[in-house]
Amino acid sequence: MKRYRIGEIAALSGLTPRTIRYYGELGLLSDGRTRGGQRFFSDQDLVYLKRIVELKSLGFTLDEISRIIRLKEEDETGNRRRTELLTQYRSKLSADIERMNVLQSHIDELKWHIDQLESAEDAFKACPGPACASCEHKTKCIFFREN
Repeated sequence: MKRYRIGEIAALSGLTPRTIRYYGELGLLSDGRTRGGQRFFSDQDLVYLKRIVELKSLGFTLDEISRIIRLKEEDETGNRRRTELLTQYRSKLSADIERMNVLQSHIDELKWHIDQLESAEDAFKACPGPACASCEHKTKCIFFREN
C-alpha cells in the first residue's frame, strides 16, 4: 500500500494541504498516522479526494458527501452508497433540468424583446400605440389589448 505525505497527495488531487486537512477534520478521510504521529494518506484517501472534487463539481455539499462516505460504516458492500448516489444524482439532475427550463424561458423572453425592438420602429416609445393592431408581436405583448 502506497503512503502519501500531505504535499504529495495535494499535488495528486489538485487540492491544497489546507483543504485536505479540513476534509480530514470533517472525517472524510482516514486518520492514518505513523508511530511518530505524522499524518499519511492512502490510495483510498486519494480516491476519496478525487470523488469529493467530482461530487462538489456536480453541486454536492460537503454534508451530502460526508453522508455518502459514512455509509461505508453501515454497509461494506457499497450497495447503500450506490443507491444513495443514484438518488442524489437523479435529484440533482431533476433540479438542474428545472433550472435549465427556467433559464431557457428567460432566454426566449429576452430574444423576443430583442426581436420586437429590432423589428418595430421606435417600439419602446410607440408601444402601446396606433401601430399595435398590426404589430407582429401583439400576441405576446403585455401592452396590446384588443377592445
